[in-house]
Amino acid sequence: MPVARRSGRSQGFLRGRRHRSAKMQVHISPSMRRITISTSNGFLDPLKIKVAARYLSHRCLFWSILFLAFLLPFIFITTALITLEEVNKCSSMYCLGRKIGPKLHWRSDPTRQSRHVHSIVMQASKSDLPAGENVPESFSEFVAEVEANRYDGKTCILKLKAMLELQEQRTRTAKLQEAVYRHFASSGIPKSMHCLALKLTAEYSSNANARRELPSPELTYRLTDHSFHHFVLATDNVLAASVVVSSVIRNSAQPQKVVFHVVTDKKTYAAMHAWFALNPLPPAIVEVKSLHQFEWLTKDNIPVLEAMENHSDIRRYYHGDHTAGADLNVSPTILASRLQARSPKYISILNHLRIYLPELFPELDKVVFLDDDVVAQKDLSPLFGIDLNGRVNGAVETCRGEDPYVMSKRFKTYFNFSHPLIANHFDPEKCAWAYGMNVFDLQAWRRTDITKTYHYWQKQNLNSNLTLWRLGTLPPALIAFDGYVYPIDSQWHMLGLGYHVKSNLDSVQKAAVIHYNGQAKPWLDIGFSVLRPFWTKYVNYSNEFIRRCNILET
Repeated sequence: MPVARRSGRSQGFLRGRRHRSAKMQVHISPSMRRITISTSNGFLDPLKIKVAARYLSHRCLFWSILFLAFLLPFIFITTALITLEEVNKCSSMYCLGRKIGPKLHWRSDPTRQSRHVHSIVMQASKSDLPAGENVPESFSEFVAEVEANRYDGKTCILKLKAMLELQEQRTRTAKLQEAVYRHFASSGIPKSMHCLALKLTAEYSSNANARRELPSPELTYRLTDHSFHHFVLATDNVLAASVVVSSVIRNSAQPQKVVFHVVTDKKTYAAMHAWFALNPLPPAIVEVKSLHQFEWLTKDNIPVLEAMENHSDIRRYYHGDHTAGADLNVSPTILASRLQARSPKYISILNHLRIYLPELFPELDKVVFLDDDVVAQKDLSPLFGIDLNGRVNGAVETCRGEDPYVMSKRFKTYFNFSHPLIANHFDPEKCAWAYGMNVFDLQAWRRTDITKTYHYWQKQNLNSNLTLWRLGTLPPALIAFDGYVYPIDSQWHMLGLGYHVKSNLDSVQKAAVIHYNGQAKPWLDIGFSVLRPFWTKYVNYSNEFIRRCNILET
């Protein structure tokens, strides 16, 4: 048995070897279209493999021609449409793919698109729409026009450019008109305030109490007593004067020491006197005087200002048509400042009164001068304790501060440094200061030639045809007080509430005195509503004359 088993395994082994040594046969057809693989003993079944023919069949050729028959007309029509619509020339496969295959992924190239748009914009910037071409009034009209006329990219950009230029021109024209209207609104007298002056004048003539002496005889000694705090206010605006006086007295820590010297013109004197006679503010006292009651104010003492007020050309410049000859090509801001500089108040002697304080109040040593468009919010008595170190004018400098829009004024802001008379005498970068709330040491002033210097430069400006500076009372004062100014803390006096609507409200609330310098006075309709409440809180709207003239809190 063992011998027999070995013999069986040997036979199987030999058969396996014969199978593995069988020959493999490969048959290739003459047409090279079929390959057959098989073994000589049939162990491996024939394996047939079909390969591609060397030549295209008639069927394949037919389908190829049919495909091209559909593709070529499509390409031809698309190319014709591109040509008719004057689309930019396609010089790359990308451009062709962008026109023909909008959904092809390989066409999206933001960099090329941005370059393409940039190229169109640059071309449009150097050309304009043909004369007489319609300019759309709105974007919706523009879209409708593009859809209707199938504009190319360049034409679309030119249309948009024309629309933008048209709107810019209209906006600029509107702003220039606004500047002119605001100028006239700021120069006029509201009907309600005119009413107040007329009714108070009538009351002065008919009511003995309205004519009573101010202050009462037993208190007149205070008018020259140096131990009291003397405030000077020059104005012809009764309502504004009432706010200034009321705000100072109500916020004073020592109201019994407050003495107000209110100076007005002859036509307003009766109304001003009647108001403070009928509305006393004890324990403070108020004196009302007219310009004609000051013996010192004669033509001999103020020759230059008298000449300015009576000069025919100057009167025409200030009182004539302010828009005639105005350069409408400047910015609205510049036009507004130039129109404001032509306000008739700038040639009024009342507006120049502060330069004569030592002569008008010869018995006083120190005063605080206030403009009629300010409001006191804190006790101002510490101002009288400030040591000016021999200087004459304690003022807030306006070349530095939290608000660069307001506190950025230097000599170059006011003076014409292209004129040799200015360029040879002053530094354009010199810091300016503000009128509106000033501490004046009258004793130190009397030892200087400030008033003479003021007159001298007013005369120079008059001889130079008013070309040395932007008109107003501050520029000649900047020259006259040069070297005599003592800077005080900016929190004493905050400016810009009459032209800067974005004044910081926190700073406004903290300031001792807020100043509505500019056209938007708080008593005018053009005043800024967000800033007006700081002023209206000191108006007595329950007063009989205020109510009769319909002066309302707005």
